Amino acid sequence: MEEYGKILIIASPIFLILIIIEKIYGIYKKEDTVPLIDSVSSVSSGMTNSVKDVLGLSLTFISYEWLVSKIAFQHLEANALSYFIAFFVIDFYGYWSHRWAHQINFLWNKHAIHHSSEEFNLACALRQPIASLANLFTFLLIPAALLGVPAKVITITLPLHLFLQFWYHTKHIKKMGFIENILVTPSHHRVHHAINPEYLDKNHSQIFIFWDKLFGTFQAELDDVPPVFGITRPANTWNPIRINFQHLSLLIADAWRAENWKDKLTIWFQPTGWRPDNFEEKYPVKKIENVFNFEKYGTQNSQKLIFWSVTQVLITLLFVTYLFDNVAKIGLPNIFIYGFFILITIYSYSELMDKNKNAIFWEGFRLAIAIGIISFYGDWFGLNHVLSFSTYIILVYLIVSFLATLYFVQIDFKTEPRSFIHS
Repeated sequence: MEEYGKILIIASPIFLILIIIEKIYGIYKKEDTVPLIDSVSSVSSGMTNSVKDVLGLSLTFISYEWLVSKIAFQHLEANALSYFIAFFVIDFYGYWSHRWAHQINFLWNKHAIHHSSEEFNLACALRQPIASLANLFTFLLIPAALLGVPAKVITITLPLHLFLQFWYHTKHIKKMGFIENILVTPSHHRVHHAINPEYLDKNHSQIFIFWDKLFGTFQAELDDVPPVFGITRPANTWNPIRINFQHLSLLIADAWRAENWKDKLTIWFQPTGWRPDNFEEKYPVKKIENVFNFEKYGTQNSQKLIFWSVTQVLITLLFVTYLFDNVAKIGLPNIFIYGFFILITIYSYSELMDKNKNAIFWEGFRLAIAIGIISFYGDWFGLNHVLSFSTYIILVYLIVSFLATLYFVQIDFKTEPRSFIHS
């Protein structure tokens, strides 16, 4: 997990720079596709996922290491051939795990966050789950295990394969000629993220588009059907942690309310969105019926709150970077305490972005956690060895953050929206 943290330290600034470039380009072209508050939510989601992964908070029922040790009929070296095989097999694995995440009710919970943005931009690529606490699909890597691809090669190739999916989350790149026949392009992926009936649950491929063509899930982007983005049951929040468990909460509630055991047990494995008979009438959930006639989620936020939210996400990135760079030094169990602090931080400021008054409680809770950490350890997880007065900087920041939250809830939210922008 420490190695993955180091990789993320390198990758994160690259992603941020590309998001900023897309923002500037959109403003220049008078087609801004990167609303700031939506991007804060997306980047925050990426941080929650990264913290979960770096801390190793997921289960693997069958590890690839075990598979390759049991079924390999040969053992390859870590060379160009083994990396090529690994990349190809991982793409096959990605297609099917992605497709099933769209088609099976309980699996959709871990993927809904990625589709929750009603925009389509590079930042929304960072909307990754924390609800994926178990890897169920290692068996899809059996072809690589049979050929004896080393576990180290799979470990290195998996994040590379994931990062290569970042670039095609944009509206600014149109169709790309012959490349459309080989690779997943922005046009293909716009279709995938769209909720138009013509596009729903299409284009599950991650790098090579031929998987969709081979397995019957391909759909080209149509000139007369502009993609509309989001999820058919809108999230209606900027809080990535809440989004991660919205669908699961509905499944649990429906299973509890179901009148027979068959529905209680099978609801989890039904097609995504399935509910028992009459539940849509008895327990209605907001759903988009006409994709061209719905209002995107967006609290009417003041420019001050938007820029404060941007400041918060940037400061949180600094906290996350320090954690990732010092996993071994911080050690167990302190890395979990640190990770919990980061999750509470994100929960707090995203509640404020939603204009929820309970942001005061969460911000106060965060301040109390930080005071407890500093009082107990006399330091912020060893940061004083890097910057001698860092503890005071962190305390001042947290106090200012709490006071700012009070200001926004008690004063800014009650201000007439003459200078507000729809974000």
